[in-house]
Amino acid sequence: MNIAANIGPALTLDVADAESIAELRRHAEGCTRCDLYRNATQLVFGEGPDKAEIALVGEQPGDREDITGRPFVGPAGHLLDHCLEEAGLDCQRCYVTNAVKHFKFTPRGKRRLHAKPNAGEIRRCAWWLGAELNLLQPKLVVALGATALYALLGPKVKLTPERGHILQPTNRPPVLVTIHPSYLLRIRDEAEQHRQRRQFVSDLHKAAAFQLR
Repeated sequence: MNIAANIGPALTLDVADAESIAELRRHAEGCTRCDLYRNATQLVFGEGPDKAEIALVGEQPGDREDITGRPFVGPAGHLLDHCLEEAGLDCQRCYVTNAVKHFKFTPRGKRRLHAKPNAGEIRRCAWWLGAELNLLQPKLVVALGATALYALLGPKVKLTPERGHILQPTNRPPVLVTIHPSYLLRIRDEAEQHRQRRQFVSDLHKAAAFQLR
């Protein structure tokens, strides 16, 4: 199934013929499809086994990911790890990546504040996301947040009404819709944070069921 053809522009022959995630990453290192590469420290590509059954797709690298070059190593990533464990999901059999591969930020003194990628940046980087999924052929893709959902299924599918649902797009793997773990970190009310975390773990339980098939 040609996932990339449904997500982003047609892949060039050399990228489409990549035989591994490592080879695809080498192609992506010099990506200039949008301007985000100009200020980011480095590309942050996906990680995980080439035959991963579950692909977890987030929004974009954060400050920590941009420095280390690895996805989901910041606070949201650590929270995701704990929630995956609670849900009984085997992290070693998952592939983690982002819809956008370069960190977009606004400088604020010595700090770099997260800035949401725009539609054009998401569409251009969906080219790489599509190539990753074409290689992986996962049983299930988990859309972590609205940006990932947009990259995977376009603007008509909205997070709130579809949260917790497993959607069945044509000629592509099923997509489980849920929040990004960074949302939990932004909730001030402790009771609401616990409630949302329980719901997030419940969503991830549905992904764990795919690993048992």
